[in-house]
Amino acid sequence: MSGHSKWANIKHKKAKADAIRGVNFAKYSKEIIIAAKIGGADLNGNVRLRTAVEKAKAGGLPNDTIKRAIDKGAGNLAGESFEEITYEGYGAGGVAVFIEAQTDNRNRTAGDIRSYFTKFNGNLGETGCVGWIFEPCGMIAVDKPQQADKRSKEIVKVFDFDKLLEDSMEFDPLDVYEDDEEDDYKIKTATDNLENTVKGFEALGYKIKSAELTRIPSNSCEITDAATAKKVMLLLEKLDEHDDVQNVYSNFEASDEIMNSVDL
Repeated sequence: MSGHSKWANIKHKKAKADAIRGVNFAKYSKEIIIAAKIGGADLNGNVRLRTAVEKAKAGGLPNDTIKRAIDKGAGNLAGESFEEITYEGYGAGGVAVFIEAQTDNRNRTAGDIRSYFTKFNGNLGETGCVGWIFEPCGMIAVDKPQQADKRSKEIVKVFDFDKLLEDSMEFDPLDVYEDDEEDDYKIKTATDNLENTVKGFEALGYKIKSAELTRIPSNSCEITDAATAKKVMLLLEKLDEHDDVQNVYSNFEASDEIMNSVDL
């Protein structure tokens, strides 16, 4: 199993979704507040905010909570003041870990994160120690087009990747590829070109599944024993569950055999 980008992409299936529902709600609200603060409250003109709201809705965050978060970020309501901060370190086996957090108390957050690294045989490092491994970029997921099969009356996929590739050249992407695991197309952009690319594809009639700023590791660290893999997975899981942590990135890789043998 690959540790491609976010820990969310390699979360163990045994994770207890109900137990982290409240944590996710807090994270959704914080991301909406930050997005509205940076780019304004207009969903049509703020791709980051629109993506945050779509994720929040999909995760079950109530509409009135979403509205309050937007108003807080836009300065229309009094509320907590969050700052964005990153942490870097190494997990067991030399796995690189990069963390994006939003906090109203950086001392509390740093102390918690440091304790997690220590507990699971890792080290919280200095700024820049692993950041160079994780390339910041925009990532857009586009639904594959569909059409009706007149003979069967069923909806079938049309794998028109060449057309998407041709259209994407107008927006200067970093990469365009078909993601078989997610069953969609991916368009990788420079961070400052994400919003322009999203708007351009939407104008051409493409349906955007998601658009977000992310980080992709330039190399991987393969773990070949279950004991080390378990420590890494417990660290990533603990970080992901923290209220202040928005995103966790890692270059962790392990085979399906190793992953399936780990009992969290």
